[in-house]
Amino acid sequence: MNKEMFLAELRKKLSGLSPEELEERIAFYAEMIDDRMADGATEEEAVAGIGPVEDIVNQIMSEIPLSRLVGEKVKRRKQRKGWEIALLVLGAPLWVPLVIAAAVILLSFYIVLWSLVLTAWAVDLSLAAGAVASLAAAIPYLRERNGLGVLCAIGAALACAGLAILMFYVCRAFTAGVLKLSRKILLKIKSCFVGREE
Repeated sequence: MNKEMFLAELRKKLSGLSPEELEERIAFYAEMIDDRMADGATEEEAVAGIGPVEDIVNQIMSEIPLSRLVGEKVKRRKQRKGWEIALLVLGAPLWVPLVIAAAVILLSFYIVLWSLVLTAWAVDLSLAAGAVASLAAAIPYLRERNGLGVLCAIGAALACAGLAILMFYVCRAFTAGVLKLSRKILLKIKSCFVGREE
């Protein structure tokens, strides 16, 4: 892919940004390509060295606050015609509850997902507390010289400690997965406001 094609595709995918910000981003990547070419790379090598357009768009989207994207979209929106306004008002009893219901369902799904993360961490903490409590339970057995009781308490402590360690890694991976999913969802929401020709 040459410089012109790369910049055209980048411009198309970022078309929802404000004109000033769009030109600033395009100029930045054009200059980056020129710098690589000045260092001796061919045009195709310079473009390939920057990376795929999709990755660059995702990086730019992650840097821009959602509120700014929404504000830009609302500012640039053209005036609606009378019949469009009438349809929106007459259809409001149908589409407003549907939009609210969809938003509530998505929000509740997101809350349940984070509740599962918190529950997993609570289980891990409970297992760690169980290991400490089992060790504490071994003390009375030691005083009574009850070897079987001490052995059972220490065995329970080791089992709880092992499960707590295992659960820690599971919780960490689960939390990282939910965070990654959250970022993807936010990028998807942001992409609704950019990348479409007006």
